[in-house]
Parts: sequence; C-alpha cells; structure tokens
Amino acid sequence: MENKNNVTEFVLLGLTENPKMHKVIFVVFLVTYTIFLVGNVLIVVTITASPLLGSPMYFFLTKLSFTDACYFSVNIPKLITDSLHVKKMTTFNACITQVFGDYFIRGADVILFTVMAYDHYVTISKALHYKTIMNWQVCGLLMGVVWVGGFLHAAIQILFIIPLPFCGPNIIDHFMCDLNPLLNLACTDTHTLGLFVAANSCFICPLNCLLLMVSYLVILCSLKNHSLEARHRALSICVSHITVVVMFFVLCVFVYMRPAATLSIDKAVAVFYTMITPMLNPLIYTLRNDQMKNAIRKLCSRKVISSEK
Repeated sequence: MENKNNVTEFVLLGLTENPKMHKVIFVVFLVTYTIFLVGNVLIVVTITASPLLGSPMYFFLTKLSFTDACYFSVNIPKLITDSLHVKKMTTFNACITQVFGDYFIRGADVILFTVMAYDHYVTISKALHYKTIMNWQVCGLLMGVVWVGGFLHAAIQILFIIPLPFCGPNIIDHFMCDLNPLLNLACTDTHTLGLFVAANSCFICPLNCLLLMVSYLVILCSLKNHSLEARHRALSICVSHITVVVMFFVLCVFVYMRPAATLSIDKAVAVFYTMITPMLNPLIYTLRNDQMKNAIRKLCSRKVISSEK
C-alpha cells in the first residue's frame, strides 16, 4: 500500500494526555483484554468439544465469540502498548489496516446478529421444520454472507480513504485510527466524501437493525400459542438480545451516520462499542444459557479429572 503524500505516519493522542493515567490505562485494559480473550476462547472450546456444535445456534455462537475476539484485538492491543509510550505513533499503512480491520469485523458482527436473529425466529416459529430449514448448507451460506458483507463494507470505506492527499497536520485526537479523524486531516474538501461514508454505514446499520427488529417482533407474536413458561423464557432472551443490539446500533449511528467531525465524546463512545458491547455478548448469549453453563462445567470437570490422573 503506497502512500503518495507527505504524511507517512500519524500521532495518536490516546485516551488522555495525562501521564499519571497511562499506567492505570495499561493495567485496566490489559486485564480486561486478557479476561475477555480467555472467556471467548473458553466459549469456542466448550462448544467445539461438546455435542452443542451439532446445533446451528451454537455454531453461530462460536462465530460470534470469534468475531468479538477479533474485533477486540483490532484496537485494544494498540491502546495497551501505546499507554507505555509518551509519543504514540502509527504508520500510514498501519492506520489504514486498522481502519479496514475495524470496519470488516464490525460489519461482519452486524450481519451475524441478523443471522442469529433469523435462527432464533426459525427455532421458535418453525420448530417442526427447524432442521430442514437450518441445514448445514444454509448455515455455511449465511456465514459466507457474513464475511463477504463485512469485507465489502470495509473495502468501500477504505477505497474512499486511500486516494486522499495528506500533506499537513498528522495528529489524531483519538486512541485509534478512524474514518472521521482521517477525513478531517485530508488536504481537500471531504464533505461529499463524508456523506458517501455515512451512506455506506447507513445502508448496513439501519437495514440490519430493521431486519433484527422484524425478526424479534415475529418471534414475540408467534409466542401466543406457547405455554406461559416458554413465553417468559423466550421474552427474556429476546429482550436481552435486543438490548445489546440496540446499544450497538445506536453507538454506530452516532459515530458513523453523521457528517465527518471529531467530537470530544467520540473517545468515550469508541471505548464503549470497542470494549463494553463485545463484552456483553458472552454474558447475554452464554451465561444466561443453561446448556452452555452445563457444558462449561462438564469441560472444567473433565480437565480437573485429567490433571489428577
């Protein structure tokens, strides 16, 4: 990736310019990152090593854990290492790569949420035909849509950025490379380009959000013929899922579906959607699931017995 501009590297200001906070940031984010990675690896290993993998729902859950771990790894390790340095530098190529990774994984995550909602819909509304509808060919096709959709979303954004001339300021008031700060540093008028970028996000976010809401609405309507206990259980699951999805989409809409501008609150919002929201997924989709909790207990018991032998 050849940069034809004067700017070959960018300076990141990080979360804060207060040197006293850098060690705190290092410890907090390192511990959080380690726990999060271990938790998602545990989910993937548990499902893979148990009969749960035979269910499409848990197949998609392993993919969600994988994409969350990847998304966490796009920005947080850089933040952790930068907290140890006074001057936080990143090359042009590294910056573009980070933006691509961020949009690729986030786009895939958004589509995967929709796929999982469709799986829940079939589970509840078409229970008798579930295995026929959600066969492994369909699951593979849906995962193909997830990855291709995420790639196209990221590629379109990057194609807007690479041709831009960067010839002046190279200071990014953020802890990661992102589109809006880069557009503001370009030595050209990026107003129209900012609208294209927002339009791309506008296509993938509201469309998938609408599909999600329709899926859960249909699920809730179909519960009329189920028992009271089944309705309460399904309602609890749907509300939890909708809460995570709405939080994720609202933050994405705030950051990416507005004119390119850097606001003081952007860093706090970025921390929330790069860390807090992905951390909620294991809690919502795993720890509230009795089958997953039992599978984790069995896996841990098996490990303990093996080590004793």
